[in-house]
Amino acid sequence: MRVRLASALPICAALAATALCTSPATATPAATATPAPAAPAPAAATATATATGGGQPYASYWYPNTILGWDPATDPDARFNRSRVPLQPRTADPALRANANARSGEGRIASLVSFGPTSANPSQGSADPDYYAFGYWQYVDKLVFWGGSAGEGLILAPNPTVIDAAHRNGVKVYGTVFFPPTAYGGRLQWVRDLTQKSGGRYPVADKLAQAAQYYGFDGWFINQETDGGDSALASEVRALMQYTKARSPVEFMWYDAMTESGSVNWQNALTTANDAFLQDGSRRSSDSMFLNFGWTAAGLDSSRDRARSLGRGEYELYSGIDTEANGYNTGVSWDTLFPAGRAHTTSLGLYRPEWTWKSATDRADFYARDARYWVGANGDPSDTTTSSPWKGLANYVAEATAITAKPFVTSFNTGQGDFYNSGGARAATGGWNNLSLQDVPPTYRWLVTSTGSRLTPSIDFTDAYQGGSSLRLAGRLDAANTVRLYQTRLPVAADTRLSVVLKTPAAGPTNLRAAVSFTDAPTVFTTLDLGSTTGTGWERRTLDLSAFAGRTIAQIGLRAAAAQSIDSYEVRIGQLALYDGAVDTTAAPTAPTVLGAADVSPGRKSLRLAWTASAGGAVHHYEVYRRNPDGSRTFLGATPDDAYFVPRLDRVGTESSTTVEVEAISTEYGRSAAATTTVGWTDTTPAVSNLALGRPATASGQCNAAEGPAKAVNGSVTGGNGDKWCTLNSGGKWLEVDLGAAHPLSGFVVRHAAAGGESAAWNTRDFTIQVRGSTSDPWTTVATTTGNTAASTTHPVSTTARYVRLVVTGPTQTSDPAARVYEFEAWGS
Repeated sequence: MRVRLASALPICAALAATALCTSPATATPAATATPAPAAPAPAAATATATATGGGQPYASYWYPNTILGWDPATDPDARFNRSRVPLQPRTADPALRANANARSGEGRIASLVSFGPTSANPSQGSADPDYYAFGYWQYVDKLVFWGGSAGEGLILAPNPTVIDAAHRNGVKVYGTVFFPPTAYGGRLQWVRDLTQKSGGRYPVADKLAQAAQYYGFDGWFINQETDGGDSALASEVRALMQYTKARSPVEFMWYDAMTESGSVNWQNALTTANDAFLQDGSRRSSDSMFLNFGWTAAGLDSSRDRARSLGRGEYELYSGIDTEANGYNTGVSWDTLFPAGRAHTTSLGLYRPEWTWKSATDRADFYARDARYWVGANGDPSDTTTSSPWKGLANYVAEATAITAKPFVTSFNTGQGDFYNSGGARAATGGWNNLSLQDVPPTYRWLVTSTGSRLTPSIDFTDAYQGGSSLRLAGRLDAANTVRLYQTRLPVAADTRLSVVLKTPAAGPTNLRAAVSFTDAPTVFTTLDLGSTTGTGWERRTLDLSAFAGRTIAQIGLRAAAAQSIDSYEVRIGQLALYDGAVDTTAAPTAPTVLGAADVSPGRKSLRLAWTASAGGAVHHYEVYRRNPDGSRTFLGATPDDAYFVPRLDRVGTESSTTVEVEAISTEYGRSAAATTTVGWTDTTPAVSNLALGRPATASGQCNAAEGPAKAVNGSVTGGNGDKWCTLNSGGKWLEVDLGAAHPLSGFVVRHAAAGGESAAWNTRDFTIQVRGSTSDPWTTVATTTGNTAASTTHPVSTTARYVRLVVTGPTQTSDPAARVYEFEAWGS
C-alpha cells in the first residue's frame, strides 16, 4: 500500500512495499539460483556486524535489549563506524538566493532516506558505483538515516559516510528508533524494553546517547507505531527523551503516531493529543516533530498556532509528504505548506527522496531525476517555471552554505565513480562509492547567465583531478557566460590565494576567468584571468587575492568569454581551492596496523587497517595505497577516520608480502609522508568444505518424526520427499546447526523443495541466515532474501562463527505454511 497525501496512513504502511516493517531490510538483493555447486563462490562483499579478522564491517543496528550489551571497546566494527567530520556552521544571504520565491529562515526541510539495508550495510562505502550519492545538501536542514525492521533490529545508527558528507554541508544526521505496527512484526514489549529503568536511569537512553556521541551523529528519529500502550507507557517514552536531553546534546525528532493516551492514532497535526511529545509543560520532550502525511490547511494552521502557544516555533514541525512511490509526480498541496506571499506555514518532511535513484535507469538518469526533484524541470533553481505542480524544492527554500571558513577545496567529487584519480593521475580502476570523500557540492546547480547562448555545466564522470568526477563546461560560446557555483563567507587576508586546476582539449587560451563577489556588493563579480594552457593535461593556476584583503568573499564562480564565437567550447575544472599562504601539509599518521586479514580467494585478501591519527590535526582524510613490485602505487581507499576496511588487496605475481601505505591529506590538500605496514602472502589457500555436514542440528519443530533437522545436514537431497527438514510451527520457523568450533565462513547454500523433487511452489520465499560465536552472543543476520523462487540459493559471506541458523519467514510461494529445506550448507575452512 502506498501513502497518498490525502490519507492518514502511517509511515509503516508505505514500508510494506520495501519490507522495512518486516524481517527483511530494504532492497536487499535476492539470492541467486545456483546449479548445486560444490561450494559457493567466495566474495568480499558481506560479513556480520560483529565480524572479527579481516571481514567487512557494517553499520550498527540493535533491539532495545541488545544495545544494552553494546560497548565500542569490544565491538570490532565500532571503530569503522565513526564519523570524524564535525558539524559545520551554515549561513544564507537572502540577496544571493537563486529563486525570488524562495525563503531563508522560514520553513526548513528534513529528509528521511534509506541509503541501504538495515543489516549488511557496509560501513565505509563499497566497490559498487550504483549508489544514492545525494548532492543537494544546501536545501536540507536534517537528514534521518531511515531503516529498521522487526526481524533485524529496531535501532539503526547512520553510516559514517553519510554523517561525514552531511556534516561538511552543515546538515544534522539522526539515526532511527523504529517500533512497527503489530501487523508488521511489532511487539509492545520492545517499547517497554526501551523505557526500562534502573533506579533513576534509563539504560537504553544512555546507550542511545553513547552511540550518537561515539559515532558522531546528532540525534534520533523516534517512530513508535506499535499499538496497545497506555498513558503510563507514553509518559515513560516522553520521560526517556527528556532524561536524555538533560544529560547529553543528543536531539530527538518525534513522529506523529503514538498519542499521550498510549494508543497509536496519527493526528496529521500538532494537537492536544500529541503535543506533549514536543513540549511537556516546561520540559522540552523533542526538538522537532514529523507530522503524518494526511495534513490539511486547517490542520497546519492550528498546528502552527499550537506550537506558538507552547513556546515553540512552527518550523520545528515538519509536515510529511511521501515520495517513495512517485517522486516528483506526488501530489502535494504546496500552497498550504508554502503559501505565496505569506510566511511558510511549517517546515517540510520528505519521506524517501531516494526515489530519484531507485527509479532511475542509470546514473545519468538518476542525476536528471534528482535535479528535477530538487531544482525543477529546467535544471535551473532560478527558473522553476513549469506546467508540472512539482516546481522543485528550490522554488520554496533558499540555499544555505557551510563554506564559512578557510581553507575551502573542492574537486567536484560526488562520492562515487568508475575510477579514482589522485593529482590527475589514475590511482585505481573500477567502480566505488564513499560519501566520506564527497566534496561540498556547488550551491547553485546550475546558474548560468549570458546575453547569448548559455554554456552547460555538468558533473563529468569520464575525467577527474581528485576522485571520480570533475566539472565540465561545454557548448557554444558566443557571449560572456557567468557561472555561479558557490555561496560563501570567506574572509580575504593578505596572503589568500585562489587556485584553479583545469584542462582543455587543446593547448591555447582557456577563455576562462575566475569570478568572485564580496559581501559589500554580493551580486557584482570581479574576474581574474586563468590564461592559456600549454597542453591537454591538468594545469594549475594560482591567483593572488591580496588586493582584496579585508573583504569577505560572498560567491565563487567562473566567467567564460571569447573574442570570437566558439562553436564547441569545452573546459574541465578539476579543483577550486581558497587558502592562505602556501599549501600546508600535515604530519604523517603513525603505527599503521593490520587488525585482521581474510583470505577472500587465492591471491586476494580483505583487510582491517588502523593507525594513529596525525598529530596536530588539519587532516581532511587519509588515503590508503599498496606499493606495487614495479614501484608504482594502487589506491585502495580513503577515510577521514583512523581505521579503514580494504575490501580487496590483490597479490601481484608471486610477491611474498605487500607494503601498504597510509598518507594524511591536509585540509588544503597537502600530502604527508607515508606510514607503512606489510601484509604477508602464502602459497596455500585454506580448503573450503561444508562445515554443517553431519553436525548436530536443532529446529523449531518438525512435520513428523522422519523429517527432523538432521535431514537438512545429511548431505543428500535425493532420498525422496522425506529427505528434508519440514516444520509447520506457527511460532517461528528456524533451523540451527552447531559447527563444533568457530570457523571462517565464506558462504551458505540452501536447497529448497524443488531441489528434492517437490513442487517449485514450495520453495522457500523469504528467509534470513544468522550466525553467532557462542550461545551467549546475540544472533547477527548475514544474509536476507525476499521473493526467492529458485530451488537452490547461494549466499556469500565473510565471517567467523560456530552457530548458524536459518530463519524462515515466508515458507512457500503460496499460502502453504510448511517450510521444506532439503539441505542447509555452511561453507568455510
